[in-house]
Formats: sequence, C-alpha cells, structure tokens
Amino acid sequence: MSGSLLAISDLHIAFGENRAALLALRPRHDDDWLLVAGDVGELTADVEWALRLLSERFARVVWAPGNHELWSHPKDPVTLRGAERYEHLVAVCRSLGVLTPEDPYPVWQGPSGPITVVPLFLLYDYSYRQPGVDSVPEALRLAADRGVVCADEALLDPTPYATVAAWCRARLALSEARLLALGPRVRTVLVNHFPLVREPTRVLRHPDFALWCGSTETADWHLRFRADAVVYGHLHIPRTSWHDGVRFEEVSMGYPREWRTRGKRPGGPRLILRGRP
Repeated sequence: MSGSLLAISDLHIAFGENRAALLALRPRHDDDWLLVAGDVGELTADVEWALRLLSERFARVVWAPGNHELWSHPKDPVTLRGAERYEHLVAVCRSLGVLTPEDPYPVWQGPSGPITVVPLFLLYDYSYRQPGVDSVPEALRLAADRGVVCADEALLDPTPYATVAAWCRARLALSEARLLALGPRVRTVLVNHFPLVREPTRVLRHPDFALWCGSTETADWHLRFRADAVVYGHLHIPRTSWHDGVRFEEVSMGYPREWRTRGKRPGGPRLILRGRP
C-alpha cells in the first residue's frame, strides 16, 4: 500500500515527557507522510532536532509554523526576530528535506486520486473578538482585565511589520494568491497552526483567548480551495469537527498537564487520509 497522511502539532518538546513521546513516535507504514502543524518548540535547536528526527522516520514531513517557533525566546542563541526568524527556520527545514509554506506544494497520491498538501503560515489578526467589541485595543484591554493575555504579546516580534495583524494580512494575501493559482479542480488538505474557522474556539475555557487564534478572512477557505480535510492545532483540544461538510482535525499533543487529563500517554499522530491499499 501507499503511505497515509498523518498529522500532529504542539509537540512542545521543552517538556521531558513530550520529548520522550517524540522519540517513541514511529510511522505506521514506511511511506507515511507526517504533517506537523506548528509549536514544535521555542528554541531553534530544539525545532531542528525534532524535525530532523521525524524526517529520518517518515517518507515526507511537512511543517507549518506555530507561534512558539517564532518567539524571540531569551534562552535561544539564535536572536533573529520576526520575518528573519521565520526565514531562518525555513532554511533549517530545507536543509533537512522538510517542506514548508514557502516551498512548492507536494502532491499526495491517495486512493481517490491526487491531493495537494498545503502548509500555511497565516498568524492572526485579533478579528475573533467577543460580540459587541468593535476594536482591537478594546478587545485586548477587556481580555487583560479578565486575566487573559497570550505570551505572544511579549515574545512574538513581528519585525519588519508594525504589528502581528499587519504580518497576518501580508501572509493572507500571499497565501490566497498561491491557492488561487492551483486552479479550480485541485483538491487539497490545508495545514495551518491556527483554525481556519472560528467555531472551534467556541469551546475554549477562556473565550477571550480566541483573539490569538486566527482570522475571519479564512472562514470560507476550506470551501473555496476544495479541502478534503483541514489540519490545525494551537487550541490543545484534540478533536474532529465538521464545518460545511468538511472535516477539521485538531491534532495537538499539548502540555503534559493537559494530555494527562485525557489518558496516561500523549496522543500520537492522527490519521487524516488513509493510503492506497
């Protein structure tokens, strides 16, 4: 048989238990592909170590960045910030044979025909605001008043863009143009760290955190770009949901304190599409 499409995200290998889980991770078949939807770790060396390990085990690894890889972490010897940091991570991936949102989209040959795998880097623009909140400053102030502030506000430097939202707008325009160029018949699997629709954020314990979870601009991308499935992470709430008849898979491992509540072991890769028998 040909390999299947598997996916995982939010490995957070700074935690010893998660690093051990990654060391134990194996493909189900020699030809399996692994989609990694961001938040491998915060330190550049950790990201490189993990993706190298996975690239040696899976037939193909496709990476979409999370917010944690982009942090300007005080313990990281690599001091690049913003877009330069992202470009450095892309270069690291290319040295390992790992595909990124900057590379030609790979085509996976499934039982029902070819499917284009699209890793995305889109960020967020604070548009997932609570009802009645009209502006970003007001939304951030209200969230802070309720004790909800994402660490990105201190650690995610958007240089050379003025704000993360401005960087997000640039990434949306670039990615939309590439997707439109695929043509009207190409089927896809869309892979992004943040959910492409807002509905998955409705189950968050702290609703204000949705501010840091995506953009309303992608609400119809799963339909416009003919997705057989959408893969995302970030929320640390592994689940399958359906939106407009399209399957969405949240594939995060999450922090040890989170996966322990779900079982004795962290979840492994989720099956997205089965290979050809």
